[in-house]
Amino acid sequence: MADWGPVLIGVVLFILFQPGLLFQIPGKNRHVEFGTMKTNGKAIAVHTLIFFAFYAVLTFAVHVHIYTG
Repeated sequence: MADWGPVLIGVVLFILFQPGLLFQIPGKNRHVEFGTMKTNGKAIAVHTLIFFAFYAVLTFAVHVHIYTG
């Protein structure tokens, strides 16, 4: 049986934490901007850290597993 939990969590978090899609930290003109669809290097770095933190917590600490087959 394949464990699809980490894969599914990674895809969902990647979509949600794209800089500029829902929010952007730090924004171009403010600390937090919503729905701008624009990004910069600082925002990419911050969103990478946020993604890794949430992914690590959900896969290692909470042990989310989705089995198929």
